[in-house]
Amino acid sequence: MSEATPDAPSATQRVFSAVFDGPLALFEGFGQALILTFRTLAWMVRPPYRPGQLLLAMDFIGVQSIFIVSLTGIFSGMVLALQMVHSLRQFSAEGTVGAIVAISLFREIAPVFAALMVTARAGSAMAAELGNMRVTEQIDALVTMGVSPVQYLLSPRMLASVLMVPLLCVLYSCVGMFGAYIVAVNWLSIDPGTFLSNIEKYLQLKDFWMGEIKATVFGFLISAISCRQGFFASGGARGVGQATTKAVVQSAVAILIANYFITNWLTDL
Repeated sequence: MSEATPDAPSATQRVFSAVFDGPLALFEGFGQALILTFRTLAWMVRPPYRPGQLLLAMDFIGVQSIFIVSLTGIFSGMVLALQMVHSLRQFSAEGTVGAIVAISLFREIAPVFAALMVTARAGSAMAAELGNMRVTEQIDALVTMGVSPVQYLLSPRMLASVLMVPLLCVLYSCVGMFGAYIVAVNWLSIDPGTFLSNIEKYLQLKDFWMGEIKATVFGFLISAISCRQGFFASGGARGVGQATTKAVVQSAVAILIANYFITNWLTDL
């Protein structure tokens, strides 16, 4: 006797599938990411500790991102100063350009742009590396050897990202101010004493800490999203590529959304 063929899904089943498959997949992915993140955090404080893996991750995420962050920072500061001087000269207030650029860099531009650069360079690489390890069964091999892949692969990357992105934010701000000084003082004839005195007058310590808090949160988001996408990648080379793309897009969107809520929260304090 021939085997019975399964009945085709009814119209009602197809409608329910079209309506609910997307939201259910979204909630499933969010829950998966949440559980993996908690496991990663838990392994940070449990032995055995692996300082070698942490230093390698700090070098990859932080040290190797210095050039791209510095290049982006100096041109951001230069274009900010250029635009501000030409705009403020209409009101004879070009002397305040230093303070405006400094506040803009430390509070908003440096943490967001530094995090986006780390996402593009390190976040995508983390997702691709972990995804490649997943599809080639290297992660399964770690489990077979009795090593937690979460502790060995994910915890060092998350801790390194949380530590290094705030430092890159400081670098971005300092290099950006250097570029702004060159454009405003050397090229557009702003008085250097006025430029620096207004920075000292208007830039406050809370502006620095706002940027650092944002950069810390952004570093956490980059590592959590990128590691999750790579860790659960499937489908061979195509799946690794899709995981890498999702990691970059989701990290960038999460950074911009978190930036709004953190700014709103810290401004009200």
